[in-house]
Amino acid sequence: MFGRLKAIIKKEFRQTFRDPRMRAMIFVTPVFQILVFGYAATTDVNHVPTAIYDLDNTRQSRDLVRAFTSSNYFAVKQFITDDSQLNEVFDQSLVNTVIRINHGFAQDVLGNNNPRVQLIVDGTDSNITAVVLGYAASIIQRYSGELSSQQINIVLQKVGSIPSVDLRIRAWFNPNLLSRNFYIPGVIALIVSLMSLILTSMAIVREKEIGTIEQLVVSPLTPIELIIGKLIPFAAISVFEAVFVTLVGVLWFKIPIHGNLLLLLISTLIYLLVSSGVGLLISTVSATQQQALMSTFLFFFPANLLSGFIFPIQNMPTLIQYITFLNPLRYYIVILRGIFLKGIGLDILWPQILALLIMGIAILTISSLRFHKSLG
Repeated sequence: MFGRLKAIIKKEFRQTFRDPRMRAMIFVTPVFQILVFGYAATTDVNHVPTAIYDLDNTRQSRDLVRAFTSSNYFAVKQFITDDSQLNEVFDQSLVNTVIRINHGFAQDVLGNNNPRVQLIVDGTDSNITAVVLGYAASIIQRYSGELSSQQINIVLQKVGSIPSVDLRIRAWFNPNLLSRNFYIPGVIALIVSLMSLILTSMAIVREKEIGTIEQLVVSPLTPIELIIGKLIPFAAISVFEAVFVTLVGVLWFKIPIHGNLLLLLISTLIYLLVSSGVGLLISTVSATQQQALMSTFLFFFPANLLSGFIFPIQNMPTLIQYITFLNPLRYYIVILRGIFLKGIGLDILWPQILALLIMGIAILTISSLRFHKSLG
């Protein structure tokens, strides 16, 4: 048995690495994906294109504009002087935000009359708009505090002190609140999932297309030996890619990893049981490599959307939340983020690991039975 397994494993490795397109998929595609996702997968909004519509043009209004431009959040691209220009900059998407300061702003500031400023935001992208509004509110609050400090100083000279609440904020995990630290572990999960699914789903289909499946059927190999011999090479390649993209995330993107590396490796191996089982199932029901590739993406994209990688599962409809419990990628992303960012261990992550193990055994069993039936 071990001699036959060794022969089929060597054959799979040689057949895989002999194909230039497969070599490019294994070694080039993960590098490209981790770099693209690493730089693109971020919700941090900086240097928002901004136009200034200052109708007051006083020292106080310029101080307010300076409060916006001195941050890294807003970058002034336009200075407009009438309402027609206001419509133009939004219609042509020249800016995302317009800060409008009306006449009498300085008078209201000096007279303590609650001066008003209008912030006009392009609401096409609701996520960016929400972030921009949060930045603007913070800047206005800080500017208002500076205006109030003068009045507070006057009061302090009279009464001595004013009670206040000193709020200290601390982020327990991801202290710098970098969205990249949150997304990169999910990117690692996506790359491992996609590559293992593609490689495994092509395993049987390729044999069918080149006409060697009949030779394997009449060989001394048993169906279980053939399945194991097909899965081990691709599992080994997937583990290599998981280690590689993890190193890129840690060394290149400086993503912290606070948890146990051995637990990370074991969790990845268990997850590969699931993804390899799904890939094998796709391979048995597909007649061509094009069908296998299409079926892989039909499974991968919904799994991605329902994994919590981009969209929080808590915000989904209740029915969809229940459906996500059938998604193995959901559990794997929780494990990766828990190990990378929180440093938690098996005592916390065991429900996710157990769910993956049960799914892996079930899917591999179904795939093996389907494969055995297709051979018969």
